[in-house]
Amino acid sequence: MDIKFGTDGWRAVIAEGFTFANVDRVAQATADYWSANPIPDTEKKIIIGYDRRFLSDGFGRRAAEVFAANGFEVILTPTPTPTPSVSFAVKAERAIGGVMITFQTHRQIQTPLCA
Repeated sequence: MDIKFGTDGWRAVIAEGFTFANVDRVAQATADYWSANPIPDTEKKIIIGYDRRFLSDGFGRRAAEVFAANGFEVILTPTPTPTPSVSFAVKAERAIGGVMITFQTHRQIQTPLCA
């Protein structure tokens, strides 16, 4: 199955394109890229956040497992968090990047967004 990214990240319908297997694929590809292309003045650390919607925490935990298995220090928010707090934490922690599992609400079907 193709994974398509838009201007704000990966969008797909839960259980169709947005599955745990595809979260694994995206997290692994991102881990591979960041491992091969380190960003100066950052640490091999990633911040992962999620919102309160259906399975967001599970998708966040799955992404965290993939990054940890690739030698990244992972900071997974302990509770649902607003998207800007992940961006703030990336900078404050000198992390190489962040992942936010959230959902679009302007469509009839909730669509996860992994940005």
